[in-house]
Amino acid sequence: MDWLTSIRRAIAYMEATLTEDISAQDVAAEVNMSPFFLQRGFSLMTGYGIGEYIRNRRLYRAALDLENTADRVIDIAFRYCYETPESFAKAFARFHGATPSEVRSGKQPRPFLPIKISISVLGGSVMDCTIVHKESFTVIGYEKDFSEEDSYTEIPRFWNKMQDALGGPFGIGEFGICIDGASNGRFRYMIAGLCPGDMCKVNAGKLPCGITSYELPAGDWAVFDCVGSLPAALQNVNTRIYKEWLPGNPDWELSGNASVEWYGEGDMSAPDYHSAIWIPVKPRQDAPVVRPDGAKA
Repeated sequence: MDWLTSIRRAIAYMEATLTEDISAQDVAAEVNMSPFFLQRGFSLMTGYGIGEYIRNRRLYRAALDLENTADRVIDIAFRYCYETPESFAKAFARFHGATPSEVRSGKQPRPFLPIKISISVLGGSVMDCTIVHKESFTVIGYEKDFSEEDSYTEIPRFWNKMQDALGGPFGIGEFGICIDGASNGRFRYMIAGLCPGDMCKVNAGKLPCGITSYELPAGDWAVFDCVGSLPAALQNVNTRIYKEWLPGNPDWELSGNASVEWYGEGDMSAPDYHSAIWIPVKPRQDAPVVRPDGAKA
């Protein structure tokens, strides 16, 4: 399934299940995609996290029910998956700037209509991208969970906090790894370095406190070079991947459940600093491709 179709199908699924207790993981399963990639792409393309979109749509639908039906507030609260009328009233007032009773009495609610994805595709060839095949490799480093909604501000803070722990025999700080697997719509992020696979397996139970390892499987990667001061330059490339490269690429689609940020040597604040983003991909079933080395994918 191509990227735009996946996003549109995710929106249609959320719209059809607003009265059901669904999560970002449920939406990702519906479109057969990694929750991390779906949440990141949805957020970058729409400006809303999946949980935020579902919550806002429920609160707007609840306002319409208050305006157009005689249903009790408690019934409307339960209909849109709130456990108590009190929690519903607080969320409702925070979103609409009015209480349920005020909206029922005629005060105008805040509108929040279904999002329709319409994008001007600039295409994969515009971005500096190379498809490479990598064997499995293991990284070692420091891990923390993040929400997609605030990751662009919180991950740089995590790096600042861990400055004294960077470097060492494994070069911790060469990679930033985003990984599926955290609960409640969050994802795991590692500040990592390369670790020989056999060494990590032998010492898995002897890693220093606070350090974890993770093995990335063999496969194809779309590698996007980035030149510029961090974090802005890298975040800009990441945004363009989801808004330009994926919608406009006829040959490759997302695969796997982790992406990689690579950091070169030098001053990260310099205008010519070199970094890269690696995104795991696989050939689209409807568009077999040939890799740059001439081998069929």
